[in-house]
Amino acid sequence: MRYEELTIEGRNAVLEAFRSGKTIDKLFVLEGSQDGPIRSITREAKKHDTIVNFVTKERLDQLSETKKHQGVIAFAAAYEYADVEDMLKLAEEKGEPPFLLLLDNIEDPHNLGAIIRTANLAGAHGVIIPKRRAVGLTATVAKTSAGAINYTPVAKVTNLSKTIQELKEKGMWFVCADMDGTTMYELDLKGPIGLVIGSEGEGVGKLVKEHCDFAAAIPMAGEIDSLNASVAAGVLAYEIVRQRRQ
Repeated sequence: MRYEELTIEGRNAVLEAFRSGKTIDKLFVLEGSQDGPIRSITREAKKHDTIVNFVTKERLDQLSETKKHQGVIAFAAAYEYADVEDMLKLAEEKGEPPFLLLLDNIEDPHNLGAIIRTANLAGAHGVIIPKRRAVGLTATVAKTSAGAINYTPVAKVTNLSKTIQELKEKGMWFVCADMDGTTMYELDLKGPIGLVIGSEGEGVGKLVKEHCDFAAAIPMAGEIDSLNASVAAGVLAYEIVRQRRQ
């Protein structure tokens, strides 16, 4: 399987990438650059809601593969993002209640890749990630997903809480992984459901947590206090699978 090149370097190449409608996750620009071409590029970035980082020349040289970056490097998504609507359609086509995974604060590409893989195997209809403070669909994510990225749609949204609210209006309900929640075996996890997973360190953000209907805890008997995010996603996703099959 081939993974598309992700780094786009040089002013014309980056501008062209924006204009052709390519999804650019992040843009790195030499701090203090204010000339015409750079202004055009940052304007395009703003239009497309791309995160712009102003960095030193050393940082750009470090990121550069061609060593001809001209003060600008873009990171493009390796795969196209889907829309949340596509996921609901997919569930409908399969005649199943929607089952989505929503990720908050997941910044490790290996975790994201592993979660996409789990989502695929557990029969989830899609994975939703936020635009900020999250890793995008990089080559590492693609590799770790073991090909699942080709089958399981991933959507990127500006505001996770707002997305949850909109999906609730369509009849979905949401459970977030939380150590202080109710033991997962005691919860009814059937029906149209969104499973919200946060990072090990921070867990699910306060605002997102407030929008969830339930908090589910995984029973733990060991000496350490938390599971890796992708493992937690797997455990909870399969409890949902088990209950759906009953």
